[in-house]
Amino acid sequence: MANTKEVRKQIASVKGTQKITSAMEMVAASKIRKTQEEMKLGRPYSEKIKEVVSHIATSNSEYTHSFYEQREIKKTCFIIVSTDKGLCGGLNVNVFKSVIQKAAALKADGIDSSFALIGLKAGAFFKSLGGEIVATAEKLGDKPDPEALIGLTKTVLDLHKSGKVDQVFLCSNKFINTMTQQPIVQQLIPLSAADQDTLTTNHWDYIYEPEAKDLLDGLMTRYIESLIYQAVVENSACEQAAKMLAMKNATDNAGDLIKELELLYNNVRQAAITQELSEIVGGAAAV
Repeated sequence: MANTKEVRKQIASVKGTQKITSAMEMVAASKIRKTQEEMKLGRPYSEKIKEVVSHIATSNSEYTHSFYEQREIKKTCFIIVSTDKGLCGGLNVNVFKSVIQKAAALKADGIDSSFALIGLKAGAFFKSLGGEIVATAEKLGDKPDPEALIGLTKTVLDLHKSGKVDQVFLCSNKFINTMTQQPIVQQLIPLSAADQDTLTTNHWDYIYEPEAKDLLDGLMTRYIESLIYQAVVENSACEQAAKMLAMKNATDNAGDLIKELELLYNNVRQAAITQELSEIVGGAAAV
């Protein structure tokens, strides 16, 4: 059985850990408000541009943008949004599992996959996995800058325009509430078949100024950039919520462990006192 000194050291160590996890929980709780504000501020723009692009998809335009083009799928690209730091439970792992399952299903159909990675955790995981990485964006911080994502977005779009990639997915966490974050894999390119079906039933179009190609090329690029940026901001809110929950659980577990160690300490101390009394009584009886 451990002696009282060893148990006291264990209690002190766990209490120190508990203070750290409690502090990290409070930091995450303060940050989650800011990240939720950023997420809510970006939603109106993201939703409006999505509405505009969806409406354009229903027109019968002479110029059809390549993002609407339904090709034979030979290669796909996953844009994966993760965190730069850990200590956020299974937040990243859940997204990675969804990506691996989707990539495995595509591989079974003879479709190869490549990866564009956002966040240090995605970079570390998929580099060790051995996947083809076409672009990375790391260390975006608590307040991501849209310009930091332009390079990655351009690389992926250029691969699609050149025909090296036929399909693009965006993989991230969706913020449901503070307790729930849901991993999602949504198709960015090409637009869904439902949008394509409406093209054959409508016979109207916009009047574009300047040319439709110039305007739609810019609009579609902004559209993809806005979806990726919104996913990054939303994932940041998910990170702080998951971190707050993970640190709360760690703090509570440390409290339970301290109670167990204190009970052990009392038992060890009582056993030591009982042994000393037995030795004193035994010595007195021998005299």
